[in-house]
Amino acid sequence: MRTEKDTLGKVRLPDRVYFGVQTKRAVDNFPVSGYKLQRCFIKAQGIVKLAAARANGSLGLLDRKALKSIEKAALEVISGMHDDHFVVDVYQAGAGTSQNMNANEVIANRAIEIMGGRKGDYSGIHPNDHINMAQSTNDTIPTSMYISALEAVNGELIPALKILQNALVRKSREFSRVVKSGRTHIQDAVPMSLGQEFGGYAEAVRNDIVRIQKAAVSLLSLPIGGSAVGTGINVHPRFKTYVIREIRELTGIKFRCSRNLFEGIQNVNPALELSASLRGVSVTLIKIANDIRLLSSGPRTGFAEIKLPAVQPGSSIMPGKVNPVMAEMLNMVCFQVIGNDTAITYAAQASQLELNVMMPVIAFNLLFSLEILSNAVEIFAEKCVRGITADKRRCKEFAERSLALATALNPIIGYSSAAEISKEAYRTGKTVRQIAVEKGILTEQEARRILDPMRLTRRTK
Repeated sequence: MRTEKDTLGKVRLPDRVYFGVQTKRAVDNFPVSGYKLQRCFIKAQGIVKLAAARANGSLGLLDRKALKSIEKAALEVISGMHDDHFVVDVYQAGAGTSQNMNANEVIANRAIEIMGGRKGDYSGIHPNDHINMAQSTNDTIPTSMYISALEAVNGELIPALKILQNALVRKSREFSRVVKSGRTHIQDAVPMSLGQEFGGYAEAVRNDIVRIQKAAVSLLSLPIGGSAVGTGINVHPRFKTYVIREIRELTGIKFRCSRNLFEGIQNVNPALELSASLRGVSVTLIKIANDIRLLSSGPRTGFAEIKLPAVQPGSSIMPGKVNPVMAEMLNMVCFQVIGNDTAITYAAQASQLELNVMMPVIAFNLLFSLEILSNAVEIFAEKCVRGITADKRRCKEFAERSLALATALNPIIGYSSAAEISKEAYRTGKTVRQIAVEKGILTEQEARRILDPMRLTRRTK
């Protein structure tokens, strides 16, 4: 055991841990959920602390020996070596002060150890004076949130959505000659191809990719260098330039300093904007998942126009039942993301005066949404969409029996007369084609041509 002290007094700690007294107080004060901020956030904290140390070193504010030990410790945090020592609950002190101090203490104690000292002896390297030099919780936490979120967007979510988009495009081409009945209001509508339906899904996903990428641009502006409220108190005038340069080098992303540091610390609107775009793609994905569930319903009492890959038994009591489990999983994930967005919205509007103190819960929910969406979308594409097959016979049967085929008669006999044919077909159980021929409106040859469902799927120019 070792003893550390802060402004409130002394605390005993196991000597094996790298976190210090302020982290220990937070652990004791906030045993709320057991949830910690994600690995990608901890990595981003390591990036911020390393960039700050290098910036301060370049400005002559850190001696070379201390800088080298801090660099090594921060690189270990970035690599994930010390994740077990980031122990503060998500629901913690406002703004993330405990989270920031957790990073400061872990890096400080590891750097002390690298220099041959003993953990807790902060005479050479201090968590506040050296690791947190030229920084505040108020600028490092939003900076870490934006770095981690943008890396998750670029490295995980966008690639996953592109996998799904490509899978839907391939199905659109595969099903281009599968004619079926369209449906509006969940009622029969004019014919279309199954490929056109899946092409609509693919385009919807592509549009959401563009929206997410546009929303993510706001994450490029980092408030680092603003310190406590945006004035840059205790920050070297050139620190902002140096630290942004280092963050760019470490991430390979063209981050920039916020145009107005006061606004950058007062608000977390980039997180709000990205979360809104995740809510948007969730709505799209829910629609696609629900459509696939409907189109595959049955297999004998539903639409049964498509067949999904059987990945597991669907019932503990009904033998042979197979359910659309991948679509159901995707729905649940999207519902969660929409709920996360609600939490983020409430937390974002809680900004008061110079600071938003709800940043930890915003960061956690945003990164949680990015993680589960990325995973769910890729799984859905791989284990569901890619294996979908069409029941061409059933699709064609529905297309030919659709009462909405009468729409093609509008230019020939007018809307009202076409409606009468549709009603008679419904009343007698015959097809629109049969009624049109029986009434002498069309010859058999004309009926085959004019009421050919596949011909009616072709767009007029």
